[in-house]
Amino acid sequence: MAFRLSNNLVGILNFLTFLLSIPILGGGIWLATRGSTDCEKFLQGPVIALGVFLMVVSLAGLFGACCGITWLLWFYLLVMFLLIVILFCFTIFAFVVTNKGAGEAVSGRGYKEYRLGDYSNWLQKRVNNNKNWAKIRSCLMDSKVCKSLGERNQTFDQFYRDNLSPIQSGCCKPPTECGFTYQNATSWAKITTNSSNSDCNTWNNDQSTLCYNCQSCKAGVLANIKNDWKKVAIVNIVCLIFLIIVYSVGCCAFRNSGWKGGYR
Repeated sequence: MAFRLSNNLVGILNFLTFLLSIPILGGGIWLATRGSTDCEKFLQGPVIALGVFLMVVSLAGLFGACCGITWLLWFYLLVMFLLIVILFCFTIFAFVVTNKGAGEAVSGRGYKEYRLGDYSNWLQKRVNNNKNWAKIRSCLMDSKVCKSLGERNQTFDQFYRDNLSPIQSGCCKPPTECGFTYQNATSWAKITTNSSNSDCNTWNNDQSTLCYNCQSCKAGVLANIKNDWKKVAIVNIVCLIFLIIVYSVGCCAFRNSGWKGGYR
């Protein structure tokens, strides 16, 4: 019974993974055929690739374990090993590149403001790339994050007490040091300023422009990425533990398959 336990367990786990890959692949195909925004089109490739990858690997593990096909189990274990190594390296990388950077508290304000130079050079290069930023900017506009902020119709005091998100603070309003006069959350009366901050000149009340090209907007995006990557890194640690357990069970199934075939 113990001889088949590991094989059956690997088969069950991979059957569940196969079922999971179906909606992921379907979602990617839906984005490819129905996606209308640049942000949706940007996601379709990775989603389809993830769905196909999970489907192929799960089928290899499923048939390899249940049918005792040694070469399929060998392929499955090789891919699992590479996945564990890649996931481990990505987790370390995520902690390293997101170690720097934090919002700065502004006196009398409920929100923080963000500076691009506070973040790691690797992240700065990614958002300073014109091609990358054009895609990110398109996603920000599609999300209507600034439009929803402007529709709140807040008073001067309400706005300054509001706990804005990094993207709202960096992309939807000018930096506080510019000294612009508040009209509403996304409309400010520009004044002549001696500030050295280039974002003061970049700001525009046009709702399709605002501060989307500002350094503060790029910093707000990086602050958001930093928060998300920290959470992803923690999830990755849990996934690594799970994958190592599954890999160990898979090794037992591979050994069983080898013994069943008359060799080790």
